[in-house]
Amino acid sequence: MAKEIERKFLLKNEDWKSQVDKSFSIKQGYLSTNPERTVRIRIKNKKGILTIKGITKGISRLEYEYEIPFQDAMELIDLCEKPIIEKVRYIVIDDKLKWEIDIFEGENKGLELAEVELETENQKINLPNWIDREVTSDRRYYNSSLIKMPFKDWSN
Repeated sequence: MAKEIERKFLLKNEDWKSQVDKSFSIKQGYLSTNPERTVRIRIKNKKGILTIKGITKGISRLEYEYEIPFQDAMELIDLCEKPIIEKVRYIVIDDKLKWEIDIFEGENKGLELAEVELETENQKINLPNWIDREVTSDRRYYNSSLIKMPFKDWSN
């Protein structure tokens, strides 16, 4: 059984940019946004990825990912709910943790998030100076929620 344990944060500044290890563009859509089971198609580096996630309990949920043929992913993304999520992901290693910084484009332009996956729910982490407030439990920041209420439509 695959389990994802993840925390999400807003960014405070751009100090993380000097620590970027690599970056790539992501295009993803959702075939199902039911909170009990989301089904996502992602295109990243000319690869197709099918992801199925279970309901979030605390900061954990079941997650299954499978590589699928690129052409299938291109066709499936056209079947997804709109808008399609577009973002550039930057990988940053800080204090031996892999941070994924997502800078959104398109309908969610202006949104910038940092995510870190953990080994356990109560794992202690030292937050980098570029991290602002935690938004893990705020469903608005779930990618599957951003297609229903894109960031551009938030009144903050």
